[in-house]
Amino acid sequence: MAVIHRTTMSPSKRDLLTVWLPSRPWYRGGTRPRPTKVGGFRLDDPAGEVGIEFMVVTDDSGVRPVTYHLPMTYRGAELPGGAHALIGTSEHGVLGLRWIYDGSHDPVAVAQIAALMCGNAQPQAQSQSDTPDSSVVVASPVSDSAVAEFAVADGVDDTEITVVGGPLLRVHRRLDPEAPPPGLATVTAPWRGPGGEVTRSILLSAHG
Repeated sequence: MAVIHRTTMSPSKRDLLTVWLPSRPWYRGGTRPRPTKVGGFRLDDPAGEVGIEFMVVTDDSGVRPVTYHLPMTYRGAELPGGAHALIGTSEHGVLGLRWIYDGSHDPVAVAQIAALMCGNAQPQAQSQSDTPDSSVVVASPVSDSAVAEFAVADGVDDTEITVVGGPLLRVHRRLDPEAPPPGLATVTAPWRGPGGEVTRSILLSAHG
């Protein structure tokens, strides 16, 4: 169970994302992003070591506001071979120095995404400890499969995670209101629009 600490992070996640987002091929905003958190959820690491968060942010630095889905992991030590996926480091007021990674490249997060897509992981509230989030919906789950090896490709629209011997996982990066295609395994979740309206989008999907 992930414990949510009410404390500070320096630099903040917003500060780190302001620097990191323009380096992503799917980013469509200005050179100085202004991300605002508008939704998301968490998953638990069964080993209790890695924090796993799926953050939804809206950035209004471009021609029009764009909403992005950002899986992130929080670690107490560097991820071996993970330098390419590092968003940044931050001093946590309770836990000390944290290494923050793009979760689509972190094996712990990928294993839990696969578990979620087959119905074996329970979404947790983003800001409350030990609180399931029933607003996150898994539809048409795929067959269970262990994640031993995987490859990641960041595209101009989304990020694909190919699990060896398992499903093709897709992290939807730029979010729009959309209905899940029939038969496709999806994870949908709500987020707040600019006027406070609640919008539901596909955050994750899977084939196979």
